[in-house]
Amino acid sequence: MAASDMMNALMALCEEKHIDQGELIHNLEESLAESYGKVLRLPFGAKVTIDRESGSVYVYELVPDDDSMILDEEDEHYGEYTRFTERNVTPSDASRFAAQHAKGVINEMVRNSSRRQIFDEFKDRIGELITGTVLQTTPEFTFVKIREGVEAELPYFDLTRHPDERNERPAGERYSHNEQIRAIIIDVRDPDSKQAPIKGERQRPTIVLSRTHPNLITRLFELEVPEVYDHVVEVRSVARDAGVRSKVAVSSVDPRLDPVGACVGPKGSRVRTVVSELKGERVDVVLWDDDPARCVANALSPARVSRVVVDPETKHATVIVPDDQLTLAIGKKGQNARLAARLTGMHIDIKNETLADDILGGLGADLDLIGAEERRCHYVGPTGIKCRNLARPGSNYCGIHESHHGIEDEQSAEADALR
Repeated sequence: MAASDMMNALMALCEEKHIDQGELIHNLEESLAESYGKVLRLPFGAKVTIDRESGSVYVYELVPDDDSMILDEEDEHYGEYTRFTERNVTPSDASRFAAQHAKGVINEMVRNSSRRQIFDEFKDRIGELITGTVLQTTPEFTFVKIREGVEAELPYFDLTRHPDERNERPAGERYSHNEQIRAIIIDVRDPDSKQAPIKGERQRPTIVLSRTHPNLITRLFELEVPEVYDHVVEVRSVARDAGVRSKVAVSSVDPRLDPVGACVGPKGSRVRTVVSELKGERVDVVLWDDDPARCVANALSPARVSRVVVDPETKHATVIVPDDQLTLAIGKKGQNARLAARLTGMHIDIKNETLADDILGGLGADLDLIGAEERRCHYVGPTGIKCRNLARPGSNYCGIHESHHGIEDEQSAEADALR
């Protein structure tokens, strides 16, 4: 191919693929320089220039200037040359070789341009729910087509081999080719960052999806429950064992509306749709309460709770349940208690009533400790720390510590005077 013909073809491709002409020629020069350095076995590499007008290709061998070697052993570039002269070694078929090379350079530029456009389109859509079509599943990735020309990945790693990675596909889920799935976008990678593909795998897409993230549940309820979409019902917290079970705490800004009933739907139709999308993952919808004790009691549903004592400073909740509810409250392998702890942000210690009576000496038998913060001793010490004991019946103070006696005596005298 004549040099002028090659240049005309390159310009036509630039226009067709919407590629910058100057950037294409610059990239082609660098690629050809690397190839000629290897083909001609040039020890210090090559430099290639392409005439922007005629399209003629020139290849130069880089010859170091002996006087330019860095001899300072403390210099990190010790032994390197700083100046080179150029010796023309242009082969007779340089233009033909360049034309063949140009195809690969153009394809790479088109791919990079496409990835940049995808990044610009999706970089502000993290957290968004999308529907995609499964294209291919490998041991570590499921590739999903979001729309024509845009693919995303759903990672699933063997954590024994990749302990620093995170699985975004539930362990029990399997997908078939062309299956429609929903997921949320959790990351959009910058295509300019250097990210080598896993050996033997295809080029990884820019967009990363997740079906294990708790926000997937929130987005699905927004899709299925109009009250959630309109922010009349708010999803306050979500805890998941992805693929197995989830707990969702909801509240309502309208006191006349039951938020749990709104999310469950008539005969469970709304929550059943969410469960179906999650491929059978059990979803418990519970009522959120600003009172930590009541919130913990609700979170342990379906177990019945007798009493809850909360220490707000340590975020520790002691829960007392009927003897026949202990197993249900803890759940299989501790799952119910674990999810309730994540949902409320509290450390939960569950005891049955028999054990609690032994520990409390029977004092708690007639007390409803849900909302126990209101029943705590009102005494505040000299350092400003509030007493953590429960107040005695008919009193605002516990009366245990010596420093409380004066307060107790004063309160008792006031009570006697009123009688």
